[in-house]
Amino acid sequence: MSVSASDVAKLRSMTGAGMMDCKKALDEAEGDLEKAGEILRKKGIVKAAKRTDKVAAEGTTQIKTDGNTAVILEVNSETDFVAQNEDFRKLVSDFADALLASKPQTVEQAMTEKIGDETLQDRLNNLTAKIGEKISLRRFAVVEKDSSDVFGAYSHLGGKISVLILLKNSDHAGLATDIAMHAAASNPKYVSRDQVPAELVEKEKEIFTEQLKQQGKPEAAIEKILTGKLDKFYSEICLLEQPFIKDEEKTVQKLLGENISISKMERFELGAGLVKETTDFAAEVEAQLK
Repeated sequence: MSVSASDVAKLRSMTGAGMMDCKKALDEAEGDLEKAGEILRKKGIVKAAKRTDKVAAEGTTQIKTDGNTAVILEVNSETDFVAQNEDFRKLVSDFADALLASKPQTVEQAMTEKIGDETLQDRLNNLTAKIGEKISLRRFAVVEKDSSDVFGAYSHLGGKISVLILLKNSDHAGLATDIAMHAAASNPKYVSRDQVPAELVEKEKEIFTEQLKQQGKPEAAIEKILTGKLDKFYSEICLLEQPFIKDEEKTVQKLLGENISISKMERFELGAGLVKETTDFAAEVEAQLK
């Protein structure tokens, strides 16, 4: 029977396998997508090896807490289709549990930790082999608190963005969650201005100063104007100085008051910094099957 380009594209999306491999599997399975998928999975180890150079920029982020310990992690896949797969979701959840228990320092160390009799690396390899698509633990952070502190966790768009906040000297879980939600929406780079690298501040000063000179501002006025511009710069990138999204009359610092502080902020945005491959599957299939 004749295999259509749309079926090949669909199988490729389901499995991450190459187009010609998908066509051969569909030919062998006489057009049955499920059987073709099984045929490809039997060749999964080969597929896993071939996917090592692929960009995995989809996937999910997740936060889990256990008493005074929390973990935030990002696990990537090549396609959003696989990110919705039940096996992938279970893998992420199991990884979070393992990281909470072992508290490794690096991704490399984490991959040697075990879930049952398997290492995390084994689990990745096995699922990659099963679905034919590269999967990777990109990053994680384990955060610990005292009993007098509280975690705030917020995930947006099903894990596209996750934020973990640690409030010191507070048991107000709702406040911590609100601040995590604010950070998800406002994307602060730092908690406070003292965390902003000095070289970044100096670069902004140079840019602002040159702009003011080109505008013909007198030297005596530049320093005063520069102070205002830097304050605005800090309010855009520092969490404590941003207007709170639920009440823009207050900054996050004013919302906290004098006794509560934010000692940790971890904000993971899915695929941030990764270059995603964009492909028109159907068009590519049509071109290569001609």
